[in-house]
Amino acid sequence: MKSLLFTGASGFLGSNILPQLTNDYVVDTLDFSASSTYNVNLSKQIPAFNKQYDIVLHAAGKAHSIPKTTKEEQEFYDVNYQGTENLCAGLEKISLPQSFIFISTVAVYGCESGEQIAEDYALNADTPYGKSKIQAEKYLLKWCERKNILLTIIRPSLLAGKNPPGNLGEMINGITAGRYVSIAGGKTRKSIAMADDIGRLVHYCEKKSGIFNFCDDHNPTFRELEELISKKLGKPLPVNIPMWFANCLAKIGDLFHLNIINTQKLAKITQSLTFSNKKIKNIMNFYPSDVLTNFFV
Repeated sequence: MKSLLFTGASGFLGSNILPQLTNDYVVDTLDFSASSTYNVNLSKQIPAFNKQYDIVLHAAGKAHSIPKTTKEEQEFYDVNYQGTENLCAGLEKISLPQSFIFISTVAVYGCESGEQIAEDYALNADTPYGKSKIQAEKYLLKWCERKNILLTIIRPSLLAGKNPPGNLGEMINGITAGRYVSIAGGKTRKSIAMADDIGRLVHYCEKKSGIFNFCDDHNPTFRELEELISKKLGKPLPVNIPMWFANCLAKIGDLFHLNIINTQKLAKITQSLTFSNKKIKNIMNFYPSDVLTNFFV
């Protein structure tokens, strides 16, 4: 079996794909967890590896938070960019891997709305998260080319799976607690992918390089997700409120500096944003799972 180094294995993605990876590879892990093979803070340390790896799956990173201070903004660059550079420096001290898989994000495009955005779209991210991922991508493109390492950059959309973070996790928690409302019929579409599909994707990345969006074909509406989650949880379908009422609540949120609802957050959840997955299907011959069929709570 081939050896694989998995960074960030104790996070959301790791909890969804690590069992699958250990069936297919000899897996060592690197993150903050005491149970990891390498307990290393990549933002501050260059790891000392004790063996060569055939494949590196680099998923360690900082996401799903809005920085409020300059220090918090810098943490994104320390973790996502400097952490990547430190990882590569550690790998240079041993025999280099044949394949490097980097989990980036569709946030690099900097889009709040749009339809079927493809990989050749300009990288216009204006958040520390998106910009730090762009920096990491650019560094890896140069580093892997110099070292003759096969590089695959995966740009996932919103990920579904066990205990999802971000907006999907908020939707589940809100429906569970009976405090979630649907806005204007929930017609907004968002690209989503199954997290455990990334475990299945690793095999495909061993032989082909490139930059790929990662999402399913369906791009479900909020209402479709609300109906699915409510059914699985055995909860009533969320109440729908009209847009004019949502706008009033958002203005109140602005006035009182509320994170749960404000005009910025309202705009984000009421504008469709979808990405094209044609490239990963055509080049990798990989077909992402349908989220509405495979999603579990």
